[in-house]
Amino acid sequence: MSALFRDRDHGWGPLIWLVYFGFFFIQPVMDHVSRRMWFLDILGTLAFLFLYLGLFCLEEPHGILHVIGMLVLGIVFAPVNGGASTFFIFAAAMLPFVVQTQRTAMVGLGAIVTIAGTEGLLLHLNIWAMFWFTGFPLLLGAGNILFAERYRVNRQLHRANEEIEHLAKVAERERIARDLHDVLGHTLSVITLKSELAGKLMERDPERAGKEIREVEQISRQALSEVRDAIRGYRSQGLVAELAQAKATLETAGLSVQCDAATTVKLPAIQESVLSLAVREAVTNVVRHAQARTCRLRIEQRNGSCRLVIEDDGRGCSNGEGNGLRGMRERVEMLGGTLNRDTESGTKLTITLPLKEMTIRDEGCAN
Repeated sequence: MSALFRDRDHGWGPLIWLVYFGFFFIQPVMDHVSRRMWFLDILGTLAFLFLYLGLFCLEEPHGILHVIGMLVLGIVFAPVNGGASTFFIFAAAMLPFVVQTQRTAMVGLGAIVTIAGTEGLLLHLNIWAMFWFTGFPLLLGAGNILFAERYRVNRQLHRANEEIEHLAKVAERERIARDLHDVLGHTLSVITLKSELAGKLMERDPERAGKEIREVEQISRQALSEVRDAIRGYRSQGLVAELAQAKATLETAGLSVQCDAATTVKLPAIQESVLSLAVREAVTNVVRHAQARTCRLRIEQRNGSCRLVIEDDGRGCSNGEGNGLRGMRERVEMLGGTLNRDTESGTKLTITLPLKEMTIRDEGCAN
């Protein structure tokens, strides 16, 4: 039965609370009422169960109408069954959970108690009966106003946590997509270059061709490892190693390379990873699209920031950003940096990342 409830947080609570409805049958049992009265009491019970369980089971319950229905049942049965106070009690208890504000709940609770009290006065009930008609619903409803407010706050926090979890999953999928694009794009370009070179050298320099093929095998194995690391989120070998690899890739493609990074800025791991990815993506684009003869890579510290510049003398391109460049820009901007691309004469890519604590280490790629 609990599987039918829309909100699993209640558990079996809604069914356990029905125990209190047993007071509705005390008078019929004690007074040995007629079959006609039993029939009416059973009809009232079925109507109440529909209104009460509907609050928990229906997809779109009209909560306030269910509470009003309970109130009407109390008014109808009060003259013939003293246990009709149960309807007023359940109406007062449920009201705070079906309205949106404490103010509305207090106004509604006041209306329920007023109607129940008026009914009790018209029926000339004693003080004890009036307590069950007005006093107990008032106490229970007032307490539930506080519980309902806490429940709404907890639900909002729960929805916020679900939204955060969803956004985190989306961000992780985007990260994996960007990283796989960068890893595979660069590596496959290198494999293509070395395979073409080996094909050209096969007849006139078999030894050199064999060397290139062995390097293709090594790069392929490295690519497999990098893909696995990219999924885990840890795959950068460091900026120095990436610059050295970039220089080797460009030279394999036949470009003249100048790498000004005799001293490099020591960066936090996440910033170094972003710059390493930027070098990899930029070099891949140079090899694939630039048709350049020379390429220069430069990294320097300037005005409290780290600046990476990659420029070539190729044909340039004013087309919109592709997936690789877009992913590069997103990573840089997440760290508070900027990425500028100038395509007037060749292509010049400038990435600037802010630095707070800066130290220098003496290593890098050779000119």
